[in-house]
Amino acid sequence: MGPDLALALELADAADALSLPRFRAHDLVVETKPDLTPVTEADRAVEAELRRLLAERRPEEAVLGEEEGEAGGGSARWVIDPIDGTKNFSRGIPVWATLIALEREGRVECGVVSAPALGRRWWAARGEGAWRDGDERLRVSGVSALEDATVLVALDRPPPAAAFGVWHLRGLGDFWAHMLVAEGAAELAIDAIGVSVWDLAAPLVIVEEAGGRFTDLEGRTRPDGRAAIASNGLLHDDALALAAGRD
Repeated sequence: MGPDLALALELADAADALSLPRFRAHDLVVETKPDLTPVTEADRAVEAELRRLLAERRPEEAVLGEEEGEAGGGSARWVIDPIDGTKNFSRGIPVWATLIALEREGRVECGVVSAPALGRRWWAARGEGAWRDGDERLRVSGVSALEDATVLVALDRPPPAAAFGVWHLRGLGDFWAHMLVAEGAAELAIDAIGVSVWDLAAPLVIVEEAGGRFTDLEGRTRPDGRAAIASNGLLHDDALALAAGRD
């Protein structure tokens, strides 16, 4: 394991130690940001702590976080979502995670998705594969026909499964949909509801290292396209067509 991934995993440990004790806390403070999305004290505490640790360990590298924006410069940048799934976190639903990624020269090199309330963690680094919960290597599925596929969507108006022509269609967004693709439990995840680079950077490298593809809705491999498709690779062109509303 390289030093970048090792540090990302250490940061995830620090995040979990702060976020999990505040999950379902009766005195949790929840506020509304100017964009009308919620933010909790835990979001802010996690990001502040990760920034503090990075300032100590990697002062020459930039940090971009959902709550505090970007600081620093250079060719390397840490991308942090302190709690992906804040609405779930604030309502006691255990589907939330801290997302940590490192970009170098604009390419995501490693990523960690840690979901302590689910007891799950996923991570990957370029050339080192994608992993889950210790030593379980992730591989995308081999399903090659859309009619046999499980598709997870986060769309404003999800169509019925028959309209997509797939075997199983579920409404599921945020990190978990992409991780299920990386695990081989689903073939496609289409997320087009208000996602940003901090939502997508870590999932991108995990899906790719598991053998899949991860692009925006135009097929470009990037985490900052404001929408994403994760796939097992075999059905990616089909997913692009579905997202575009084509037959």
